[in-house]
Amino acid sequence: MSLHMRAGISRRATLQAAATLLLPVGSVAGRTSPPAPADVPPSRPGLDRPLFGAVSWTLPNGLRIVLIENRRAPVVAHYLHVAAGSAEDPPGRSGTAHFLEHMLFKGSSAVPSGMFSRIVAREGGQNNAFTGRDLTSYFQVVEASRLPLMMRMEADRFASPLIPAEEVEPERSVVLEERRQVVESQPRTRFQEAFTAAFWGRDHWRGRPILGWEEDIRVISRDDMAAFHYRHYTAGNATVIISGDVAEADVRRWADDFYGAVPPGPASPPMRGRTEIVPVPRKERLVWRDQDAWEAFFVRTVAAPSLTWGDTTMTYPLSVLAHLLGGGPGSRIRTALVDSGLATSAGASYNGHSLGPGTFSLYASPRRGVSQEAIEQALEAEIRRLLDQGARVEEVQRAIRQTTAGALLALDGPGAAPRILGGALVLGKTLEDVEFWPRRLAEVSAADVDRAARAVLGTPGQALVGWLLPEEV
Repeated sequence: MSLHMRAGISRRATLQAAATLLLPVGSVAGRTSPPAPADVPPSRPGLDRPLFGAVSWTLPNGLRIVLIENRRAPVVAHYLHVAAGSAEDPPGRSGTAHFLEHMLFKGSSAVPSGMFSRIVAREGGQNNAFTGRDLTSYFQVVEASRLPLMMRMEADRFASPLIPAEEVEPERSVVLEERRQVVESQPRTRFQEAFTAAFWGRDHWRGRPILGWEEDIRVISRDDMAAFHYRHYTAGNATVIISGDVAEADVRRWADDFYGAVPPGPASPPMRGRTEIVPVPRKERLVWRDQDAWEAFFVRTVAAPSLTWGDTTMTYPLSVLAHLLGGGPGSRIRTALVDSGLATSAGASYNGHSLGPGTFSLYASPRRGVSQEAIEQALEAEIRRLLDQGARVEEVQRAIRQTTAGALLALDGPGAAPRILGGALVLGKTLEDVEFWPRRLAEVSAADVDRAARAVLGTPGQALVGWLLPEEV
């Protein structure tokens, strides 16, 4: 996320929201309902209705437009998603996609440097941008009548940013400071960066930081960013998503007027070269001691199928499995580690919302005086219990209810639908994949969860254990 933006939504929070709402792994805790009589999906009304009722069309130049009409308030959210993120950074130039995101606020053919955000603020709106591994997104939230102005300005900088050479070095300092604040200032984020690099490889597209390695950021040139823009910022590689109090006929007219003028260009290949075999990590365990760490932290991550890689039918069962194991009060890991007094926090997470392989993680923060061995043994015992005895029908159905409810509660904000839909469409998913995910989640059975657990947690594969520890005195 660029520090100069205004909306106050972090890059991490935005991407987690998109991933969570499409394939929910977090939850809102709820009371346990009586067990169902058989391993059948729970019956709930509304599963056959689309979440958003979005409509979509493609302009002659290849740019896709998606509209969600929402009349609850005279507000509109306008998002431009480019199907290129940090995974597309050239070798030795990690951070290029993110640096370019910053530079797109430095003027275009019709809007002088620095004026984009000022104009949005003058109109009473908010604007921001964020870079992920699979996409870069730019957005504004404004009063509905100001949408044509936003579309005109966004189409202009998308097609013809200045990327002024004289502003590259000052902005490089901003990017480096963002890295210091986001990554280098906290022991947990320093550890997470090192863990990710150890798991995938420091130069692998998944192992590089989204913000970039410092040494790479220092050598990114204007030519590097201009080449990245020329290659990836094409009409066929972009999706505009609009949600709010606006009529389809008006959006079609404005899209033709503003985005229709963008020169045509191709889309990226569907998998963008990310079908390679998952690399084997150099080590099976990473112990990271940090003088600023006050408490220990444990994580065990394994490679897992995703929406686009491996056995994609496991994505919904793995989401349910993550909640069942570590989705809050009453979950298995929380009960085994936190309620027992071994840890202050513990849980599980699944990241399957990506191009290429996903990950499934177990984590815990032990209480002072609790050994590493005790934490790992307790986790292993709980996983073994699940693998040996299988998931219970009632806990699977409770996990489905809670993940669905928790995700749907987050849909009210004007930017929720554009983030969720944009995150899915850049992966090659369809509107239907998003509109009907509650129905697909409700179809997950205990047998499905057991099969996913055996495949990911019960089979040797790409895995890494990591410990963040306070520095020894």
